[in-house]
Amino acid sequence: MRRKVILIILSLVLVLGTLAGCGAKETSGGDSDVIKIGVFEPMTGVNAAGGEMTVEGIKLAHEKVNTVLGKKIELVIADNKSDKVEATNAVSKLIDKDKVVAIIGSYGSSLSMAAGDVVKEAKVPAVGCSPTNPLVTLNNDYYFRVCFIDPFQGTVMANYAVNELGAKTAAIIQDVQQDYSVGLSAYFKEAFIKLTGSESSIVGEASYNTGDQDFSAQLTNIRSLNPDVIFAPGNYGESALLIKQARDLGITTPILGGDTWESPEFLEIGGAAVEGIVYSTHFTSEAPVTEVSETFLKEYKEKYGKDANAFAALGYDAYMVIIEAIEKAGSADPVAIRDKIAETTNFIGATGIITLDENGDAVKSAVINKVENGEFVYLTTVDPVN
Repeated sequence: MRRKVILIILSLVLVLGTLAGCGAKETSGGDSDVIKIGVFEPMTGVNAAGGEMTVEGIKLAHEKVNTVLGKKIELVIADNKSDKVEATNAVSKLIDKDKVVAIIGSYGSSLSMAAGDVVKEAKVPAVGCSPTNPLVTLNNDYYFRVCFIDPFQGTVMANYAVNELGAKTAAIIQDVQQDYSVGLSAYFKEAFIKLTGSESSIVGEASYNTGDQDFSAQLTNIRSLNPDVIFAPGNYGESALLIKQARDLGITTPILGGDTWESPEFLEIGGAAVEGIVYSTHFTSEAPVTEVSETFLKEYKEKYGKDANAFAALGYDAYMVIIEAIEKAGSADPVAIRDKIAETTNFIGATGIITLDENGDAVKSAVINKVENGEFVYLTTVDPVN
């Protein structure tokens, strides 16, 4: 009889425990005293330098603000390995296993686009630092970015080619495996034709694949066309090699590119060959635009012993935009955070004043830099047209 009573009591305890568990709501971000923010960046692979620079800025921001709503913030960093499939896997893990409430990433438009459907279906907001292809946020209410987009960047560089270099013809060399390169090339082409008033002002287009090392065939063809300028946006590694081979072939034509060129590895690989090239980017340490810029530059140099770059600054801003959204939402609920991110207006960041438009894209200025004496040198800032 006593044994029977004990078994009944144990059964009741188990039932009550199960009911209590069913009634308890699991908090996104894990333990109730911790809010988790995920980061998926290329820490290895062809885009590793860009990912590492971005994460440096994110970590600096996290050191500065490591609590929100009275809870500790935990960064969970996942390597997307510069691969689209790995990018999808990394984001799925951050959401399903790590229970993050928001995600930062990724360097590389293709990597961000690979994660788009995952965050949308899970209803966990993502804030991109530097993915500039318009398709990253298009028709996705859960993806945002703190950088400008390629239609603006392409127009900025086409204007530079025509108005500053006096170019009447241009050739384009693009990496057909990178949505960033293909998209930016298309917007440059459209703007250049509009500015010159001639469809034939684009005298040639050449393509290559990510990881290629030999560009002699493409460059030999471009040389025969004798364009006034060459636009060649792509990863910093392939781009530096391409420029080096162009100069070895005797091509002295001005070569222009986009924001992915801002990497120490670009200078190391290209050496003297990249002297004089011009590219668009998001930020420069030579021209801080806000008080936050100045503080960021000082703290970054103290921590890392070097001047900050655009990708670190964008990583810093993406983190801070998410923190502000969590504070305004007063909640760690991903949907509530998403709604407040969408309302971001006149946010004072390291890279400038950030206002997100109806697509979740930042409306902000672009910077044009040049390589001079083996260093990136600031040329000018171009504001968006209202």
